[in-house]
Amino acid sequence: VFTLFVRRLPVRRNFLLACGVDTVLDYLETIRFSEEDLAYLDSLRQFSSRFLSWLRDFRFTGEVYAVPEGTPVFANEPILEIVAPLPQAQIVETFIMNQIHVQTVLASKAQRVVAAAEGRPVIDFGPRRMHGIDAALKAARAFWIGGVAATSNVLAGKLYGVPVAGTMAHSYIQSHENEATAFRAFAQLYPETVLLVDTYDTLAGVKKVIDLARALGDDFKVKAVRLDSGDLLDLSRRARRLLDDAGLRDVEIFASGGLDED
Repeated sequence: VFTLFVRRLPVRRNFLLACGVDTVLDYLETIRFSEEDLAYLDSLRQFSSRFLSWLRDFRFTGEVYAVPEGTPVFANEPILEIVAPLPQAQIVETFIMNQIHVQTVLASKAQRVVAAAEGRPVIDFGPRRMHGIDAALKAARAFWIGGVAATSNVLAGKLYGVPVAGTMAHSYIQSHENEATAFRAFAQLYPETVLLVDTYDTLAGVKKVIDLARALGDDFKVKAVRLDSGDLLDLSRRARRLLDDAGLRDVEIFASGGLDED
């Protein structure tokens, strides 16, 4: 019996959110050793032909007991248990620990951020900073299990059914003659969009959104402005005043840029 659990909770954590169990189950159902795998292992001159023959027919035949994805877990409480012949359990041990560990860490972090947001939607914009494509995919899934509303990772949406969302890029704005032109062009393509206002000057960008609203009248359907740099708290308050004074109380403020639960 192999039992996976956490000995101690991290600082400032009352619980963790179990995640990665489905990934493990998929792996255990499909793990195989290809002829290419076996040829490489044979080249190491560490394994007998009998062992390699055993690997050729390898199938996981054990039993798995685990909490459902997204279950709160505590220190010294089993997250997952494997009951299997020792060689089988040893072969799958590292993969199981890797997947449960990283996805549980990410789902738990996401849950804290979502709780701190107090009902406001949180969106994952993290793929650019992740350590590889697989990490970005698993993170998007873990964040969703942790309560995040959507991800910018379209492939995660395709593979895992995570809702997808996005705004606009600084490069899009910089490719236009000026910010106002970029805003108008983007709003024509995606009327119910979020406009990124900090490419040059955040508050000046907000004022250009207000100008666009006046120019478009009833055709103005922009949902929010996005703040991506600077003192987000101060800028959000000042942006809110500008929008409210212009009668744009329904335009929300979207803050981004490495935010956490604090």
